[in-house]
Amino acid sequence: MILIQFTGLSGSGKTTLAENVRHLLLQNNYEAEIVDGDVYRQTICKDLGFSKEDRCENVRRLFNVGRSMIEENKIVLMSVINPYENVRNELRAFEFVKTVFLDCSIANLIERDPKGLYKRALLPDHDQNKIRSFTGISDVFEIPEKADLVLKTDSETVSVSANKLYNFIISNLNFQSL
Repeated sequence: MILIQFTGLSGSGKTTLAENVRHLLLQNNYEAEIVDGDVYRQTICKDLGFSKEDRCENVRRLFNVGRSMIEENKIVLMSVINPYENVRNELRAFEFVKTVFLDCSIANLIERDPKGLYKRALLPDHDQNKIRSFTGISDVFEIPEKADLVLKTDSETVSVSANKLYNFIISNLNFQSL
């Protein structure tokens, strides 16, 4: 089986893409699950903040959830910002893990801003509504050096990106079974 560890800034399309690809996989009789960072922040990761250490621990916990699903022969789509190269590489040490980078410009993300997070991150420092330590604006996001697939989500439609990812997953499943 395969675990796709997404990496990309907030609003780059991780959850949307995971949902679309899961739908394609299910349509074609594959078992697939989404491990979504936003969802798990409310349960097994609710004790974590947004320090570097907590963000790394968040990704590790999500990976452990995903690994248990891999053991059940499911394809796992791990949708989380995943900003640090060292943690992505830690996961890549497992043969079944592939890294997919959702590449979207900051300008496009600020324009999209579906949750209003960029607007809040860009508020003046004295504003009580300002989000501090926001990945990509006031906190680090390390562009992956070794992504297995890069999707340009600011220039491709969701359908194009979803089909590229679906084909990538299927080709890797076929490669594993040879």
